[in-house]
Amino acid sequence: MTNTLITKDWWKDEVIYQVYPKSFKDSNNDGIGDLNGIREKLLYLKELGITTLWICPIFTSPMIDNGYDIADFEGIDPQFGTMEDFDRLLLEAKKLDIKIILDLVINHTSDEHIWFKKALADKNSKYRDYYIFKEGKEKPNNWRSIFGGSVWEKVPEEDCYYLHVFDKRQPDLNWENPEVRQELYQMINRWLDKGIAGFRIDSITFVKKDQDYSSLPADGVDGLVSCKHKTRNRPGIEVFLNELKKETFEKYNCVTVGEAPGVAYEEFSDFIGEDGYFSMIFDFHYADIDVESGSDWFKRTNWTTKEFKELVIQSQEALQNAGWGANFIENHDQPRALSKLVKEEFQNSEAAKGIGAMYFFLRGTPFIYQGQELGMLNAQRTDIKQFDDISSIDNYYRSIQEGFSEKEALDFVNMRSRDNSRTPMPWDSSQYGGFSTHQPWLEMTKEYPDIHTTDNSVLGFYKEMIALRQHSELHEVLTKGAIDFISEVPENVIAYTREWKNEKIYVLTNLGVNKEKVNLPKAIEKLYLVTHDNVVSGQEITLAPYQSILFK
Repeated sequence: MTNTLITKDWWKDEVIYQVYPKSFKDSNNDGIGDLNGIREKLLYLKELGITTLWICPIFTSPMIDNGYDIADFEGIDPQFGTMEDFDRLLLEAKKLDIKIILDLVINHTSDEHIWFKKALADKNSKYRDYYIFKEGKEKPNNWRSIFGGSVWEKVPEEDCYYLHVFDKRQPDLNWENPEVRQELYQMINRWLDKGIAGFRIDSITFVKKDQDYSSLPADGVDGLVSCKHKTRNRPGIEVFLNELKKETFEKYNCVTVGEAPGVAYEEFSDFIGEDGYFSMIFDFHYADIDVESGSDWFKRTNWTTKEFKELVIQSQEALQNAGWGANFIENHDQPRALSKLVKEEFQNSEAAKGIGAMYFFLRGTPFIYQGQELGMLNAQRTDIKQFDDISSIDNYYRSIQEGFSEKEALDFVNMRSRDNSRTPMPWDSSQYGGFSTHQPWLEMTKEYPDIHTTDNSVLGFYKEMIALRQHSELHEVLTKGAIDFISEVPENVIAYTREWKNEKIYVLTNLGVNKEKVNLPKAIEKLYLVTHDNVVSGQEITLAPYQSILFK
């Protein structure tokens, strides 16, 4: 069945909720979340008000990178259930008017994929050309993988290496081979024929590699250099991405959300313009403000509110000029936003609402990551052995190699670890938070959580925000309206208007730790949303730290 949806740009009206399946809800009490657990909680999602569910990888995988290492693109990993469970989830979600999108991971596979097994077993097999192998006694160059160490792994008993931009058990596919591309396109179309609404597309800017495979000057004490300079968003990628769209997405009324790190603002129209490769993309410029490099967590920055505000404005203006954006403050690769964006003494439910409103009403489709709507905080772990994430473990040892102490290294990882957002979802205050009756696969933020879905004011606020955007008199202005940023406000205040036809709405957020006075052009006519208890009215208003208001 071809997925038919009413309007061409239907995804502009959506509110998308991201589920990390391993950590959402465990239905069979083995400590691991699963598809039936997601199905159990569909009503929770419906009551929250979301319209689309993005589920992180559920495919057959050895789980070296938690499912982003796929051994079978069309198999469901047994820990999550069966294809029948997925079909049932798809059907029940449809009954509730909830669409489902999946992760599309096509830069690499698992080393357990049948193609790679055949490539290793026979050097003369056609599958050798499905991946990137280089003959020689030495590693071909000094590129460092995203997860640390060389991008090259030796083939056993051969003078030959294969390339992996991520973990050594995630060999990169050779996109220069048209046969590989056709295999991928056919797989994508089969999923779309099944009735899913589209894809979030993982690491897509890495599919094109510079074909000279030359070394570059080292940027670390390991003598290696980040592979990003030669493998991310390289010239010629446009040929692959245009073909991908033409052979798959264009044939369906589906949504595509590109994870597109390394794309400069002047290139945004290629990605999301009228004839862009994708419906929308994530922009990481402001999300990664706390580190100099998205993957080197020990390169911390002393960022200021002013810098953060400038990055949000630049991002929104670039997205508005080019097309459509996917707005987020949390995902499965980021720490909890409350821990990252808010000073420690203000990390409470009011601030969670404040930063939520700040991004939720920006122009674009809002994404909510599981637990964000509860105001969840980072976990604090005391030993590197408590971490599951391969990137966290790599960063810990690289920090020490770069001269930091074990304590400093652990601090970096605690602040930035991807495990912060992957902790099991707390549904209540019982042991393991109602996620499971069995000890979860990853230690919870707290074994008996005090932040959970029952009696949670942040959750109530998210329901309010979603209802305002989706079902109130403000629907058109908040979905279709242009965005314009107001400059005549204090440095720590981010202020913007959304305007559509004769309707104009203001959104103000104080991202600082002190009260801030703002003079408005005229007195507040109607206050739609306020995050704190203080009275806000008139023409001169005072915003508490991390307070947001929405008004006309």
